[in-house]
Amino acid sequence: MVKHIVIWRVSEDGDPGRGTVNAMRVKRALESLNGLIPGLVKLEVGIGIDLPAAYGGDPPSSEIALYSEFSDRASLEAYRIHPAHMAVVPTVRSVCSDRRSVDYED
Repeated sequence: MVKHIVIWRVSEDGDPGRGTVNAMRVKRALESLNGLIPGLVKLEVGIGIDLPAAYGGDPPSSEIALYSEFSDRASLEAYRIHPAHMAVVPTVRSVCSDRRSVDYED
């Protein structure tokens, strides 16, 4: 099993409907991939909870987190170029200003 985790910041100058609205657009777009891509076992997207006190008054470093599982490395590579995934990439890029990711096997 291969895990693929990505976190993003929501851009200040994203498409109209900033913040939570844009984060929810990304969530819906990515979660629509469930069941469409062979080897994609699970995909979920979380929107960060605004808890400024927990961060000493600072905003969280990221607002959106993707957690996904693939049956193997080949499935993850196929996902990256799958037409359904490529169709949601412009939505993500239009509202996100920063991206970090990690892939690992268990």
